Amino acid sequence: MRRRILVAGLLAAPALARAQQAAERGFPERPVRLVVPYSAGGVADTVARILQPKVAEHLGQPLIVENRTGASGAIGAGFVAQAAPDGHTLLLEGATSITGPLAHRGLPFDYAAMPHVAQITAAPYVLGVRAGFPAEDLRGFLAEARRRPGEVTFGTPGVGHVGHLMGELLQSLAGVRLEHVPFRGGADAAREVQAGRVDSCFISESSFTPVLRSERGKAFGVTGAERRPNLPGVPAIGEILPGYELSTWMMIFSPPGTPLALRRRLAAAFAAAVTDPELARRIEASGNDPVSRGPEEAEALWRREREKLTALMRRAGLAQG
Repeated sequence: MRRRILVAGLLAAPALARAQQAAERGFPERPVRLVVPYSAGGVADTVARILQPKVAEHLGQPLIVENRTGASGAIGAGFVAQAAPDGHTLLLEGATSITGPLAHRGLPFDYAAMPHVAQITAAPYVLGVRAGFPAEDLRGFLAEARRRPGEVTFGTPGVGHVGHLMGELLQSLAGVRLEHVPFRGGADAAREVQAGRVDSCFISESSFTPVLRSERGKAFGVTGAERRPNLPGVPAIGEILPGYELSTWMMIFSPPGTPLALRRRLAAAFAAAVTDPELARRIEASGNDPVSRGPEEAEALWRREREKLTALMRRAGLAQG
């Protein structure tokens, strides 16, 4: 074990030196890759592609969005964790960077070791329900779940994803039992609800919007503290279930060892994109609140959220070990 650690350190030293040199001269030197660990059409992919041109403009290099799906985001995150710490490979991830490791012990990388670049959004999710479900609102949905314990299904972007935790929190507070159906991303869960093969889902507003437009489903609730401007007629779940509130966010992460100077340069580019009035409107239209926080602020928020979500995961029985 000790030998492997020493070899890894020796191998990493030249990469770290090159990264520091890059921070001191013109960066970036080539296109920057932003890995989205969820399916195309989902909220993370949508936000990444909204920001893509403006971030590229401020970096002076193309920003390439690459979808690497699977294992509730761990496939894409693991890829970035192994990348060179030179600022040219980044990860877009949300609260699953906290909930995922709690649900899946033994991941071959550590999210906590991946330095933060920026926070770019904050948002609740929606409880979306298929057309034809025998209920018209959240109270009816819960009544049907009580009538048929373990038969009503809910889809999420994966086991241990924050959407999974949102479903578990609903069950705990309402005293119902649902059947979890994990997918590779919110867009996949939305398509199954739209097709009528899954009863409901906890996914982003952006991912569920195509279902609403097709009139093949309804939104019964939002997971945040308040109603959303895009869905004024949809109650916050906490209006029916006091104490229910759980939102998420998106942050940009970098490989372990990425120098702060590079991360600040990247954060400035994302800040310029997020605060652009037209792009901010498009982010809001996707159901997200634009946020601009740099490396230090993003890390501080992440650590606070880790304490809160860890407690919720343990209470819900989702945390292993």
